[in-house]
Amino acid sequence: MNLENINLVKRGAFWANLNKTNQLNDTYHKKDNLLRRYRIATSVFFFIAGLTFSTWASRIPAIQSKLHLSDGGLGGVLFALPAGLMLSLPLSGWLVSKYGSRPMMIAGAVFYPAILLLLASSTSVMQLTISLFAFGVLGNLINIAMNTQAVGVESLYGRSVMASFHGLWSLAGFSGALIGTFFVSQGIPPLIHFSIVAALAVMLVILFFKNSLPHDAGNREPQKLFVKPDKKILLLGLIAFFTLLCEGAMADWSGVYFKKIVEAPASMITLGYVAFTAMMATGRFAGDWLVTRLGFKRMLQISGSMITSGLLLSVFFPYLATATIGFLLVGFGVSSVVPIVYGLAGKSKTMSPGTALASVSTIGFLGFLIGPPVIGFIAQAVSLRWSFTLIGILGFGTAILARKLKMPAKSGNAETTDSNENREGKANNQSPENPRSGYVAWPETLYTTDNTDSRIIHGRTRGGGYVAYPKMG
Repeated sequence: MNLENINLVKRGAFWANLNKTNQLNDTYHKKDNLLRRYRIATSVFFFIAGLTFSTWASRIPAIQSKLHLSDGGLGGVLFALPAGLMLSLPLSGWLVSKYGSRPMMIAGAVFYPAILLLLASSTSVMQLTISLFAFGVLGNLINIAMNTQAVGVESLYGRSVMASFHGLWSLAGFSGALIGTFFVSQGIPPLIHFSIVAALAVMLVILFFKNSLPHDAGNREPQKLFVKPDKKILLLGLIAFFTLLCEGAMADWSGVYFKKIVEAPASMITLGYVAFTAMMATGRFAGDWLVTRLGFKRMLQISGSMITSGLLLSVFFPYLATATIGFLLVGFGVSSVVPIVYGLAGKSKTMSPGTALASVSTIGFLGFLIGPPVIGFIAQAVSLRWSFTLIGILGFGTAILARKLKMPAKSGNAETTDSNENREGKANNQSPENPRSGYVAWPETLYTTDNTDSRIIHGRTRGGGYVAYPKMG
């Protein structure tokens, strides 16, 4: 065979191998695009839930004036919402486990905003109470369903992405508050305001429901309506309990603390709550990055320490600057705990994701309900500073309980600490079967099942993916 024929053969082999490589690249990018669509769709449903809740909250004063409710009467009516949430938790978990998170999330995203119209058109206290109860039930349904979807998306990514979903919920809450402020300033009645938000929610559902995750991750065995949680779920629930205890206290008492203890000017009374919520949203968007690098347990321990440090700082130094810094620390400490707990609960081996999330939510939400009254009772008996001191000490329970968590030996994130596995990972970073934390394996098995195939040159992309080149010559 002369030199010209040899060159022709080489060129033919090159194009054949190049076509196979292009096929692999197409497969990789299709998978990457599919994961991105799942994540965007799930994010949209979190946004709908946050926007709907904040839309209602922004018009509570208008509803109170319409029905001529006293503060005490309004408090009694508003209790219907958490009652609906608590009583529907087992039912929501069972529905998501039985029928899947996708249909339940879609149904919740349509009917949850639709209840806003009933709230706005209520003409009696009884009608408002029933509507609020239904609002709590449907809010809980979409909460359990969309978090189950988020658990599935996170398992496909192989790294923490749960905090970003909750960050979008916080961002939606902030957006809803701004929109509500605008409508109030323009004198637009709640019914028109709520109708616009409900229409927007339905439009988003129509645009994105097709891209939601079709199947749930984790245990898919049929679940009973009431399931006894195992020790891990109970532990995660207690971590959520202590964190939501602090979050509930901050939501209801931060303004009072700045007014009576910090003695802030009237224009600065809300500064503490603004600092808390802003840092909580910021922390959730940074949470996935931190969890990937620090690991779940360490992140929970740091979060508990920050909650306690922030509250004690505001207690021991009750001045405007120091109290604001303390509330910033609390906001950052609270931000990542619930997303982490939900993500771990959804990976339960003994319960379906929906049932596990419902169990953790039940325990955690008790803390959210108990926190504000406890502060009030202690403040009445002793002082508000002692109340915040106790809440700060209880917040450290998050860090203590996190030490008792038993993480799996192998994980797709920063929890893998075994030294042997680390040495193997460094020696064989290019193997799709042993991807580094936070990286997606390139599907080289479509070409060859032998990672040492002499026809393939393995490499890495700048984005952290795996690539393979056909070897010539």
